[in-house]
Amino acid sequence: MSSAGLERARSKMSDAGIDPVAIETFAHYYRLLEHGETGMIPESSIEPLDSESLADVDVDDEAASAALRTTVVIKLNGGLGTSMGMERAKSLLCVRHGMSFLDVIARQVLHLRREHDAPLPLMFMNSFRTSSDTMDALARYADLAAEGLPLEFLQNREPKLLTDDLTPVSWTKEPDLEWCPPGHGDLYTALRGTGLLQKLIDLGYERVFVSNSDNLGAVPDARIAGWFAESGAPFAIEAVRRTPSDRKGGHFARRRSDGRIVLRETAQTSKKDQAALADLDRHRFCSTNNLWFDLRAMAEALEARHGILGLPLIRNVKNVDPSDPSTPEVIQIETAMGAAIEVFEGARTIEVGRDRFVPVKTTNDLLVLRSDVYDVGGDFVLDPASDIPFVDLDPAYYKLVPEFERRFPEGAPSLRQASSLKISGDWTFGAKVKVVGDVALETGAAERVATGSVLEHD
Repeated sequence: MSSAGLERARSKMSDAGIDPVAIETFAHYYRLLEHGETGMIPESSIEPLDSESLADVDVDDEAASAALRTTVVIKLNGGLGTSMGMERAKSLLCVRHGMSFLDVIARQVLHLRREHDAPLPLMFMNSFRTSSDTMDALARYADLAAEGLPLEFLQNREPKLLTDDLTPVSWTKEPDLEWCPPGHGDLYTALRGTGLLQKLIDLGYERVFVSNSDNLGAVPDARIAGWFAESGAPFAIEAVRRTPSDRKGGHFARRRSDGRIVLRETAQTSKKDQAALADLDRHRFCSTNNLWFDLRAMAEALEARHGILGLPLIRNVKNVDPSDPSTPEVIQIETAMGAAIEVFEGARTIEVGRDRFVPVKTTNDLLVLRSDVYDVGGDFVLDPASDIPFVDLDPAYYKLVPEFERRFPEGAPSLRQASSLKISGDWTFGAKVKVVGDVALETGAAERVATGSVLEHD
């Protein structure tokens, strides 16, 4: 390992026209990686965090609307959904009644603009792989882009590094695979490098609401905007109580050394601290990845740190071709945008309901979203009509979207009366199937659930 690898990476990024601040940010993390930084957060260095709740917050309606009028919405839209067998933006997936994630997001924002008489600019942070498809899909919404602002800006990219010597990987078979996004922590670098951060301030906007495009529960909420504006906090994250399904995920904590809130991800937890990570009574809150930050506070922090917030490093080891484990092992240097909470004195968390956290990471999640569990009204907000059932589809047959859709050709079954649905083996569903209570299907051969079937626990 030597700085020769860094110089090669710098040259590669420069030749590709990458923003100089993004190159310097990459160099900062490369040096940490080269010196053995792991980004680990020991359990001994943190203590549990409690959180105030939105249910206890009283915000005047007019103050809420006023706050929304000076709010900007950014959706993170760089993901391809490769783990689900997709090769284009995951947000193009159909979720309800012929609408994609992008359609629902656009209509949510257009409705809120009318309801609150707010400009409410919407921008997507796309990757070099999602930009074209996304912009084509949004072209039908002629009035979606806010005056004076683009509808998208691009996430930066960086070289994947070979694990043995930290030099940029070369992959002539598919050169695009030599590159990766720097994690969603790149949001702040990209906003500054494109000039958008200062432009938003100059246009009179005060705060930004950021969320993932695959989380349709993350609607720009006027009440939360009002709470954040009145709090005076520079930065806040919406939190939810962890459930058994969150045991392996990250959580909030408070750092003992300075009292700052930190967000510890699974990749930042050592093996010896895994039990503490999974302790739902000790660490009770996890992140929705719904963030709010004050524009001026962010600009000042970036200026003071020469454009580098210094978020904790995440060392992500993968194969250069993620779909082929025989290809060379590489390191992707990443940061998480939520980790910025530790940068700001006075940062807050606010507990919200699980209805604001509806991420689609697997086809299990997709089936629930496509079912009748959620009602979608004229405001295009997802309203759970029942408790969310647990769904576990056999990954051998349902993990990839094309295979999943082949087995639900007539649409998702009714899950409104379901508690759980577990499928083992190859089942294809007919139309108008209803699941009631706890249902488990198992087969060793391909079978079909007949149209109109009612599946109940036997």
